[in-house]
Amino acid sequence: MTLHNPIRPWRNIYRRKSRQIHVGSVPVGGDAPISVQTMTNTDTTDVAATLSQVNAAAEAGVDIVRISTPDQASTHALKEIVAESPVPIVADIHFHYKRAIEAAEAGAACLRINPGNIGDASRVREVIKAAKDHGCSIRIGVNAGSLEKHLLEKYGEPCPEAMVESGLEHIKILEDNDFHEFKISVKASDVFLAAAAYQGIADATDAPIHLGITEAGGLVSGTIKSAIGLGNLLWMGIGDTIRVSLSADPVEEVKVGYEILKSLGLRHRGVNIISCPSCARQGFDVIKTVSALEKRLEHIKTPMSLSIIGCVVNGPGEALMTDIGFTGGGAGSGMVYLAGKQSHKLSNDQMIDHIVEQVEKRAAQIEAEDIAGQ
Repeated sequence: MTLHNPIRPWRNIYRRKSRQIHVGSVPVGGDAPISVQTMTNTDTTDVAATLSQVNAAAEAGVDIVRISTPDQASTHALKEIVAESPVPIVADIHFHYKRAIEAAEAGAACLRINPGNIGDASRVREVIKAAKDHGCSIRIGVNAGSLEKHLLEKYGEPCPEAMVESGLEHIKILEDNDFHEFKISVKASDVFLAAAAYQGIADATDAPIHLGITEAGGLVSGTIKSAIGLGNLLWMGIGDTIRVSLSADPVEEVKVGYEILKSLGLRHRGVNIISCPSCARQGFDVIKTVSALEKRLEHIKTPMSLSIIGCVVNGPGEALMTDIGFTGGGAGSGMVYLAGKQSHKLSNDQMIDHIVEQVEKRAAQIEAEDIAGQ
């Protein structure tokens, strides 16, 4: 077990009780871990390029990947992609019910649709039958930017009440057809609108909830907006699966998603580096060191903690709560901490290689302990 983040009453998050569904082999809702999703941005008919993105996201830890299927050529390619994918695939469907049926037949684990937007009741029944026949779940995807005309006329603008009403209308269609393997999202690019809509839908249904701040922006601005929006909802216990929507490489979405969950103690994967912003007291170049360690430790999947602090003001205290720590000192050297205790001094020029070695060693120990405890 890692030493950081011990149990404290004021740290507990009490998750909303939702029923559980499955997206392929991944459980969503109930007591399942909050899953991390992303979406490919390649042309789906380019199978090699799309699989390359899926595999890169899987290596980064993604649980589920969504792929757009706007035409028949895309759903045809989806069959090959699903067969080679290491993670469940969600087919993103808009309007055309036949694409949903084709995606289900191609092996998609989930269909992202709005039942009310794909035609009359007979077409909806056909899609639901295909989902049942092929073991697909469904995500109802309400978006502030594409609300139904009658709701915009009723409310005058996108608002939380309109988004919740839209979601409940779509839920009713599925439930009237005896289909219950669904989750729901009520996304908006505005953090306040999204948060209020998610709180409303969380109170109105026990369906699992997919969280996202849609069209959040670029890597920096989108990360901040998503961290604020998703972080607050997760803190309230709302959310069973998340996607961070960035104008960036899908792998970055996965990384940010995990960092948000790690910061709240909801998922742990890889090395959690605790580091100072550095100042004139630093005994080594903290920023350069942390940047190098982030790259060198990307391959570590075992949850553990590492503190990299430039001086002895906060360094020893942080090191007490991490698996491995390094605190800057003087004369070109610092102190290495193992399991929260002082271990040995180390020269700064040996620091990066030595810390990587210690992290790899500790990761192997944790994995061995986990295996022995099973």
